[in-house]
Formats: sequence, structure tokens, C-alpha cells
Amino acid sequence: MPAVEVITTVAVHLMSAAAVKCGLAEGGEADKDLDEARKLITALAGLVTAGAPEISNFHAAPLRDGLRSLQLAFREASVVPDEPGTGPGEKFTGPVYG
Repeated sequence: MPAVEVITTVAVHLMSAAAVKCGLAEGGEADKDLDEARKLITALAGLVTAGAPEISNFHAAPLRDGLRSLQLAFREASVVPDEPGTGPGEKFTGPVYG
């Protein structure tokens, strides 16, 4: 299996799990766990940031878009939002603004 497939598959799994923990899936609030979501989004940000040069912009661009959407969803779901630059994964991506 080519590396690009492994990297994108893992990224999609992290995205899916983070979306569930942000309360964006079918279970909604029942599955929401922002502590878990933070960990998953940070891991995704690290993978996408480190893997992007290896998998080309063609594959990395949609992963970056999905990551940004999750970072924004996390910020929206938080009762007390993190300061810009301190949200999940932002140490890898830089600050994310809505």
C-alpha cells in the first residue's frame, strides 16, 4: 500500500473520530467530549503538517480543509474558547479564526 494511502486513511479516521467527539455526528451531544476531541485534532494537525510535503498538495489540501473545519467546530463547541493560537492543533497550523 502506498504511503499516501496510509497517511490519508489515518487522517480520515482521526477526522471522523474528532467530528464525533465535537458533537457533529449522529449522536450529537451524547457523544461530545471536547477533551478527547482536542487530542484527536492535535494528532491530526501533526500528521497533516508533517505529512503534507510527502503526499503533495493534491492530497494535503482537502486534509487541511477538514482540519480547519474541525478546529472551528471545536472553537464553536467550547463554552470558554481557547485564545487564538492555543486551540487544538494550532501549535502546528497557527491560529485559526472563524
